[in-house]
Amino acid sequence: MTAFSSLPLSPATLANLQQLGYESMTPIQAASLPVALAGQDLIAQAKTGSGKTAAFALALLAKLNPRWFAVQAMVLCPTRELADQVTVEIRRLARAEENIKVVTLCGGVATRGQRASLENGAHIVVGTPGRIMDLLEREYLSLENLNTLVLDEADRMLDMGFFDDIATVVKQTPKERQTLLFSATYPEGIEKLAKQFMRDPQQITVKAPVAESTIEQRFYEVERSNKLETVSLLVNHFRPTSTIAFCNTKAQCNDLVTLLQAQGFVAQALHGDLEQRDRDQVLAQFANRSCSVLVATDVASRGLDVKELDLVINVDITPDPEVHVHRIGRTGRAGQSGLAVSLATMNEMGAVGKIEQYQNAASVWFKREELTATGSGRLLPPMVTVQIAGGRKEKIRPGDVLGALTSTEGGPAYTREQIGKIQVTEFCSFVAVDRNIAKDACAKLNAGRVKGKSVRARLL
Repeated sequence: MTAFSSLPLSPATLANLQQLGYESMTPIQAASLPVALAGQDLIAQAKTGSGKTAAFALALLAKLNPRWFAVQAMVLCPTRELADQVTVEIRRLARAEENIKVVTLCGGVATRGQRASLENGAHIVVGTPGRIMDLLEREYLSLENLNTLVLDEADRMLDMGFFDDIATVVKQTPKERQTLLFSATYPEGIEKLAKQFMRDPQQITVKAPVAESTIEQRFYEVERSNKLETVSLLVNHFRPTSTIAFCNTKAQCNDLVTLLQAQGFVAQALHGDLEQRDRDQVLAQFANRSCSVLVATDVASRGLDVKELDLVINVDITPDPEVHVHRIGRTGRAGQSGLAVSLATMNEMGAVGKIEQYQNAASVWFKREELTATGSGRLLPPMVTVQIAGGRKEKIRPGDVLGALTSTEGGPAYTREQIGKIQVTEFCSFVAVDRNIAKDACAKLNAGRVKGKSVRARLL
């Protein structure tokens, strides 16, 4: 175990790390931080969830001058969800310094607010290539004082066809900057990026420790015609609280959601065609256990933060075995046992063979006929989401929403046990409440006040 105190970090940063519960460095942090803090370029290969955000965040914060209001560091991410997570993490790690401004720049949101944030002065920007290119083009964003550039999940950005966008952005940064590239895999596009934009980068690969897997994998052979129906059989058979069903296409996502909703399941789709507002709603409902089945494509589900996931279903087998491992790794977290089920038609058996080779394990097959409904009645999620019109812009915090529901104003006071996850976004807030009190809790919010103001609330 390597302690953070072995690094040349300020006493305030070390004290903050201790407060945040960072005991010792993860393998990727121990391998990359000494290189990054020494100012060298870096290509680090490590899986998602390995602690890489802190690895680059601590390096860019160490070089930052808080009294100079110019963009000194930029993190490029493939999706808005990842950018949001990275922003939250950098803000936590930056608490040791006074007033460091981190701004998220992603599409799907009006440019107006982002422009205003930049005009007020930002130290660090985190965003997706498209929106950053747009802001550079309109000259709302300047990168001439940048000293650190981070490419996070670079393999995903290349998968999504962002090579040219990344190149356009990087060309507008100073030549003598430091570049840190993080990637789970090492496709050839990375070498091309490194050759074009990096100076003698150090390469670090951290293999994920092979833990005793707590995930049970089951395979079912199905026909194309009964594949979607098999998903509803699986959910009725295992009756999980939270399920992610992965499809390879948006069309398949939509077809499956239509079928599940028609059968009375609370199911939602998550794919690239969703407006950002709808995407935020879907993610909030799934994360707070008021949606039973999330039907998603791989790119859309990147950076999804769900702690307790009972079941992963591979509706379509992915041709990339590494993606398969990433999908099923979303269940069985933190030592819990998990279940991953894959549905394969005869045409997909080649992809199953690749997965067996990659995992060095044979697939275990079960019969579709053995799936029977085990519970009585509809499978309903335990919580329902209430959406409140008002978020960070109105200075609302999770504690304000909790206070409104646990006070006696506007209706009965609810207990902490009846209230689930509270999430505050830019313009609205989501709160999960026990299904049995949902209507009354919504009425109470409409009749009472949040942060001393009347609000509009509705059930999603």
